[in-house]
Amino acid sequence: MIVLSVGMPRAGSGWHYNLVHDLMKTTGCADARQIRERYRLQSILTEVNCNIGVLSARRLAMVSLPALLGNTFVIKAHAGPTSASRLLQRLGLLRITYIYRDPRDAMLSAYDYGQRALKKGRPNAFSHLTDFQKSVAFILEYVRIWEKWLKEKDVLIARYEDLLTDYDREAARLAGFLQLNGDNAEVREVIDGYRPGAAEGQQGLHFYKGKIGRFRESYSAEEQAILKEKLGASLQRMGYELQPA
Repeated sequence: MIVLSVGMPRAGSGWHYNLVHDLMKTTGCADARQIRERYRLQSILTEVNCNIGVLSARRLAMVSLPALLGNTFVIKAHAGPTSASRLLQRLGLLRITYIYRDPRDAMLSAYDYGQRALKKGRPNAFSHLTDFQKSVAFILEYVRIWEKWLKEKDVLIARYEDLLTDYDREAARLAGFLQLNGDNAEVREVIDGYRPGAAEGQQGLHFYKGKIGRFRESYSAEEQAILKEKLGASLQRMGYELQPA
């Protein structure tokens, strides 16, 4: 079986992926990085966190081979659901979690992360976000992806803010979804190891600031009004306040 950890970019998706990955390892399942090497999937599962990219039939077929051979492992994505991902779900080959964050904070984090990388001379996937307008266009795409995942069946939906503020409840919900015993000593050790603050600095987690509502300090009143206009309906459905705190 494949466990797919999907997330909105800059929404704690690296944190969530590694929590899922290490929880599943308590069952004796394979390390995704070893699966990538053993089955020569380097072109499909990229970066530290084995990101599959788009959930195309071709890519999912390639990663399904080791699953059909009896391996269980965890991979990551930022993409939306597809007919291929739904098929694998129905066949019992794919179990999916999805995490999102207040899009205003996510877009700010993406912009900052991209600009820091540019200053260091090592541009990344966010370095093209050079202004507010580009950042808005970027996050609107991922809000549309959030809408698609929300409509999917049998997907565990989580919010970054809930993981920060009510970690024990969210970790227990995740363990239950993964069909793990939350009282098991190994499971508890993993959960404690990824508790907010404890996991910062680990490779592949992409922590930097992670502050809730930081956009209110960084965007002008005019920019916040634009965000309210463009994202208002989605923000309300996500459970976020529209007005300044």
